[in-house]
Formats: sequence, structure tokens, C-alpha cells
Amino acid sequence: MKGFMIQGTGSDVGKSLIVTALCRMFANEGVKVAPFKSQNMSNNSYVTADGLEIGRAQGIQAEAAKTEASVWMNPILLKPRSDRSSEVVLLGKALKTLSGKGYRETFYEKGVEVIQRSLHELSKEYDFLILEGAGSPVEMNLKDRELVNMKVAAMADLPVFLAADIDRGGVFASIVGTLELFSPEERQRVKGILINKFRGDFSLFHDGVTFLEERTGIPVLGVLPYINNHMIDREDSLSINEFRSLKKAGELEIAVIQLPYASNISDIEPFLHEEDVALRFVRDASEFGKPDAVIIPGTKSTIRDLQSLRQAGLADKIVSFAKEGGFVTGICGGYQILGKTLIDVEGTDTGEAGFKEDGLGLIDAVTYFQKEKKTIRAAGTYHPQTGIGEEPLEGYEIHLGDTVIADTEKRPLFLFDAEREEGYYGNGGRIIGTYLHHLFHNDGWRNIWLNRIRDNLNIPQRPRVDVGSLKEERYERLAEDMKKYIDMEQIKRILLEWDCEHEND
Repeated sequence: MKGFMIQGTGSDVGKSLIVTALCRMFANEGVKVAPFKSQNMSNNSYVTADGLEIGRAQGIQAEAAKTEASVWMNPILLKPRSDRSSEVVLLGKALKTLSGKGYRETFYEKGVEVIQRSLHELSKEYDFLILEGAGSPVEMNLKDRELVNMKVAAMADLPVFLAADIDRGGVFASIVGTLELFSPEERQRVKGILINKFRGDFSLFHDGVTFLEERTGIPVLGVLPYINNHMIDREDSLSINEFRSLKKAGELEIAVIQLPYASNISDIEPFLHEEDVALRFVRDASEFGKPDAVIIPGTKSTIRDLQSLRQAGLADKIVSFAKEGGFVTGICGGYQILGKTLIDVEGTDTGEAGFKEDGLGLIDAVTYFQKEKKTIRAAGTYHPQTGIGEEPLEGYEIHLGDTVIADTEKRPLFLFDAEREEGYYGNGGRIIGTYLHHLFHNDGWRNIWLNRIRDNLNIPQRPRVDVGSLKEERYERLAEDMKKYIDMEQIKRILLEWDCEHEND
């Protein structure tokens, strides 16, 4: 097996973005490369072509690698449902919900088995693998049964490059401390260091590079810049803070409800390309203000997040806003929240079978939470009743609940596969509900929705912004930016030496 692994000194040091860039860099050289992360913890998902669920980061990395994503690239996905439990998605399908302790005590052997199988399957199809770790590889209380860092590097028998975030401070301590906590065998596997998120004059870090190389005996393979607004889909909820930092002025303001267990927040990223749109995340009633539109995103724990809306005073704010003619869109869990009633038939959302909760009542609908999750890619057009037209659009669905519209007029939003009606289109498009993730990545729909709000505000309509066509450009730009600062020749020498040393192992 050929390749290497990117581990980090902690969470959110930029491992996923570095792997994405490296996937495109190697793919551009004609290498058949694939990303791999054995265990991902994130509520941002990606649906593969065969309708299976993996972490969004690995789906994006596969796109950057110019290949089709598969479950072998992320065999274990943990989706937090509370502070103490997560849904375990194994090889693309929901398995069960476990506490952290339960997962650690009962899943380890199964995890090792599926990781080994995944590495084997990928090695049959690809020439080169770029592995990604998670968090810190030296969490000493968890290290004996970890499934994502040095255990996986050893299983694949690949060298490790250690990435650190200089932007948050303490970069020298984090690197040296991490290396000191490795066992001698683990320490020998680390063959390079990457400094990420550097701001300012790179010449000012020359002494830092010298110190690290002399202190550790490991080469610094690159000092990478802080890339602001790179527009590559984020991996997890930490990215909400990035969105907050990207807040910009605009005539049209959208309030995005910040749910505690928000999922697939990448659904709202295309609005960052709309010059007259300002995004604002709202956590409680005091932050609601006077938006021009409201989006309630997906959630991994719909009923808990609905209860949190009430506790934060946001439920009444949203209802009043809608009744005054405001534009409100709910996506997936947000769609369920807009209904009249939510019934947890199987206990899959709350853990209590039969639990009922009143929704916001903006859509005459009942959501029933079932045992089996639906994960599908969807493609179709607007429903004829909307009067919008027949322009094609696409996205994906990931949901446990089934929402039944009780409204006698029904008002579906989409028509998928020529016959399946989906979603809700009410009040002339002011109230929208749908299970379709990536709804606003469809440039035509986003433009229609925004122009109706612009008309309501008496501001000029704008032409569509082709965000979809920018995806490949973003991957190429990211690879080009990173290539300026990563010593690819030294990386290749390290890999060649590693292969020569391990060819008979």
C-alpha cells in the first residue's frame, strides 16, 4: 500500500482541507488517489451514488481526487445526537445509537475489522491513499482503543505527517508535546511536520522552522497560509464559527437558526457568493432582529432542537415572522420543525417510543420518526403546481422521519423521478419545507427564491450566480495555493525512502 497519513496536534487544525488539497495535487499528476478517514464524527453527511452515507469531508475529498466517493473512504461515521451519544453509521448505513462508553466498550473489534477491510478494498482500486486522522493522536485516556490515528497508520503501514494550527497559538508546544507523548514506535512513523493557518510575513517564521527541525529531527514540509473564504464544504459544527467570521453587509439579510445539533450546514454556503446577501446566525430571541428571510437547517436531533427553539424564545419569533408574511425555509429537520406534530414512533429521535411534540404549526403536517433511515440522491424538477417551470435540480436526502402533509391542497414543492412528490410550497413560496439537502446549491432555485425576496423589499432583482460551475475552480485554486508552500519533492523523497525500507515487510 502506498500513501501517507495526515494527523493533527488537535481538532480543527485544518487536516481535512490539507487532505483535500493534496488529493487534487496528486490527481493532477495523474495519480489514481483516494482519501480515507476510518472514523469521522460529524453531522455533515455526503450521500454516495449508491445511496450510502459517509462524512461530507470524505465526499468532498473524493471529488477533489477526481473519483467517485464510496463507503470504503469513511467506513465509520459517528453522528452526535446528544452530548453523550452518537448514531453509528457503519459502511453507509445507520447501525445503532451508542453512548461514548458503550461505543468504546463494544465496537472496537468490529471497528478494526471494518477498517482493515476498507483499506484492502481501496488498495485494490487505487494506487495511492491519503489518510486523515482525527483530533489529537495522543489522547492518553482513549489511546488504547482508538480507531482513527496511529492504530490506522500502523494497520496501513504508512508514514505520518503531523499538522499543527499556528493561528490559535502554542504551535511549538503542541508539536513537541504531541511527539513526546508518542511511543518510540509511533514517533518513528512521523516523517514530516506541516504548519497550517499562518498569517503575515513567512520570513518571520524562519527561526521557528529551524527550532522545530533541530528540536525534533523531523523536517518541516511546509508553512501553509491561512486561506480565508476557501468555499470548500466544511466538515463539522466548528465551521459555524467560520461562517460567523464571514458575516458581510448586504441589502438582503438571511437569519440562519443555529440549532445545537445542526447538520449539513453546508446547505447555506452558496449565499456567500451572493453580493447583496448577508448571513446571520441566530441562537436566541435577542439575536433575531428584523431579517428578510429565515432558514432552519437540518438537525441530527429534531425534537431536542425544537425544544431548544422554545427555550431560546425563537419559536414564537419565527411563527410571528411567518404570519407577518416573512419568508421561512426549513430543510430536513427544519422542515419537520415547521409542521404541526412530530411523533417519535420508534424512539429513534428521542429514545422514547411514542413521544409527541408540537411543531411550529406553519405547515399542516405530521412527521413520523421511523426505524429505518432514508439516504438517497434525488433529482427532478419543480412540481407543476408551483408554476415555477421545469428546470432540473438535484440534491440528496438523509432522514429518519416521514412527513405527511394534511393540507387538503397539498402544495408539493418538487417532483422527483417523474412521480414522487416532495416538500411543501405554501403562501406563494414564502413557506418552504423540504428534505432536499443542497437545495440552495441549485443556482436556479436560489435565484428564484432570492429574487422574490428582493421584490418584496423593492430592491433590484439580480441574475443567477453560477456557484455550481465554481466547484472545480475552487479545488484547482486550493491545490495551486497549497502547492506554493508544500515541498512536494521532499514529500516524494520521504515516500520513496519509506517504500524502499518497507517493501519486504
